Amino acid sequence: MEYSFISTKRELTVRLGEFIAPKFVAGDVVLLEGDLGAGKTTLVGGVAKALKVDDDVISPTFNIMKCYFNGTLPLYHIDAYRLENQNIELGLDEYIEGNGVCFIEWPQYIKPLIPDERMSIKLVNIGGDQRKITLSSDTPRFVKIIKDVEGEF
Repeated sequence: MEYSFISTKRELTVRLGEFIAPKFVAGDVVLLEGDLGAGKTTLVGGVAKALKVDDDVISPTFNIMKCYFNGTLPLYHIDAYRLENQNIELGLDEYIEGNGVCFIEWPQYIKPLIPDERMSIKLVNIGGDQRKITLSSDTPRFVKIIKDVEGEF
């Protein structure tokens, strides 16, 4: 299933994150697609807010991964961009499908680690604060989440 909508402001992208966060369980994987500045970290910030994470969510670009353990569910935010053409044996598989929800930017660079059951969210900057956000998955539990989003956004 695939569903797209236009987020007209940053707050709506945050609200999407807040809306989907309570629906996740440990082991869930969400792939994030989008250029720099598309709103990937903004979306994850909304998820973190709903999960009651106290820390500020920042892009993991220079760290590869940021872990947030102080919420209601561990949150892992991976940026695999710097892993292109690199050895991916960094232990990331322990976090992907681990005891929290995992958001992965640039997932094509760690393709062997990506599970079949996942949801994808693509964010495209269409000018100003507007983003086209597309959620997709063939996994039944994620399809239900996407249908919930469709009813709300």
